Amino acid sequence: MYVGRIERLLAYYSPLPMCIVNAQGKVTRASRKIAEVFKYDGIIDYDVFALTGIKMPEFVKAAEEDEPLYIQRNEKTFRIGCGFLGGGTEEDGEEGHSNSSVILHFTDVTEYEELKKRYNDEKVYMMLVNVDNFDELTSSADEIESTITANIDKLLRNWAAEMNAMIVRYKDNLYELVITNKNYEALVEDKFAILDKARNIETNADFPVTLSIGLGIGGSSLVELDDFAQEALDMALGRGGDQAVVKDGSSFEYYGGSTQSVEKSNKGKSRIIGHALATLMEQSSRIFVMGHKNPDMDSFAAAIGISRLAKTVGKDAYIILGEYNETMIDMVADAKKTGDYEFVTGERALGLVEENSLVVVVDTHRRMLVESIELVDQVERLAIIDHHRKAEDVLTNPTLSYLESYASSASELVTEILQYRLDKKVLSRYEADVLMAGIMLDTNRFAVKAGVRTFEAASWLRRAGADLSRVRRYFQESPDSFINRANGIVNARILEDGIAMSICEGHSINTQIINSQVADELLTIKGTTASFVAGRNEEGQTVVSARSLGNMNVQTIMEHFGGGGHMNTAGTKTDLSPEEILAEIEEYIKTTESTQ
Repeated sequence: MYVGRIERLLAYYSPLPMCIVNAQGKVTRASRKIAEVFKYDGIIDYDVFALTGIKMPEFVKAAEEDEPLYIQRNEKTFRIGCGFLGGGTEEDGEEGHSNSSVILHFTDVTEYEELKKRYNDEKVYMMLVNVDNFDELTSSADEIESTITANIDKLLRNWAAEMNAMIVRYKDNLYELVITNKNYEALVEDKFAILDKARNIETNADFPVTLSIGLGIGGSSLVELDDFAQEALDMALGRGGDQAVVKDGSSFEYYGGSTQSVEKSNKGKSRIIGHALATLMEQSSRIFVMGHKNPDMDSFAAAIGISRLAKTVGKDAYIILGEYNETMIDMVADAKKTGDYEFVTGERALGLVEENSLVVVVDTHRRMLVESIELVDQVERLAIIDHHRKAEDVLTNPTLSYLESYASSASELVTEILQYRLDKKVLSRYEADVLMAGIMLDTNRFAVKAGVRTFEAASWLRRAGADLSRVRRYFQESPDSFINRANGIVNARILEDGIAMSICEGHSINTQIINSQVADELLTIKGTTASFVAGRNEEGQTVVSARSLGNMNVQTIMEHFGGGGHMNTAGTKTDLSPEEILAEIEEYIKTTESTQ
């Protein structure tokens, strides 16, 4: 009786559209102004879900948490305030509220929501667009150089006009745009289709026009947005170009990246980096060189090459060496036999650091992968030489950075640096051999990612004394490893779309090497376009090697699972079992393809 009277009074005197809904979700009372929300003669005994599209438990939850709900009716937006009326108290908890009526107040917030939407739509973002390999495009185009430049400029200006965005070209290859959040949402919706349009521009070169886009959003000022855009562009360029990277605060989003990095024809940067690194070494009291954890031949060879560079300026270098697998035993043993190199552990190196010490990191730029992050953090001078596509957990504030994703290997980059800093006769036979081995490893014996400069570097090493018969010895494997590799190939399954998947059984320190070899071999099967091979290492962790012939970007797939690499060569580590991770990769590929 008492509750019913309250309901009648509320319904009669309510200045807002209001209704009361019982525990069964039926409307028991409504104010006269409810007609502003629902255009019916009467809504008594109507089901609230049929009226609003919101189920009764959601109204109960909103009342308990004192949170509003929203609906759109009659081209208006209403905020619904929810509260309990009788049948239980707050102390009774959910069971007490299960028998309660819920009172709903409707407030017209159309103008507020339109203003909020307009504010969100018109938020300003900064975008930088770089024309990749602009010099190579224009130099190879000869007499139609101006036509290519004009076509690129027309494409970008028409694109900006479609978005009603401001565009400024302040370098031959670089544009800056100011866009809105509404533009950004449209760009994400069509997955930055401008990247595809750029590739369709006709050129005389044997590679397409590609763009790198850096977009800064979420900044508190125009200056911060511009910084975000520059960081995003650096990330896009560091990952090989032909993609868009969005930086929102500390997070990155990636779009595109379907084209291989184009090899630079000008070696001037190698000469400049070599001179700068040599100067930095001369000014340093002690020099430490390290690669990534569990080093491979490329990482180790690049460290050996940098050690030789240090000797040319009268400095000795400490090479940080931790645990390594059996494929490195002969190479490391040969290095120690020469007596030319000083190997120390990361712990020992920490005790040798002086004020002006220099750390040179090769074949990685990621904090989580370096041999001794404690040493990196202890010194102020840091140089990085790497060929992998740029990742988010990059080592920050390097004194010198040489990240070139077009290169086949770190050994190739180091070889080019050595070409300009010393005579090939100064390079020892062992150093020439290991640098050649490093290049051969990462190119799968010149079958993958081997460009003109790769062969030029290999040619210089041959003239410096590299012997392929000696190098081949470093690639020999134990009978057990050979059998595991053979089993991995035999047990592979080929999916309908040409994707090969296999599991290497057992636990081994050489699992990562075996996985990569199996993944490479699977690509030699006719009709196979990509391969994913998983196996457990000696620590029980699953490592995955991914390979592609170019139709699929395995780098972005591996990044989704916490790894990285190149478009055609990538990998990751996970705590999932080999069966679980391959199943998730297969599902991710299917989901990704269905949304493209």
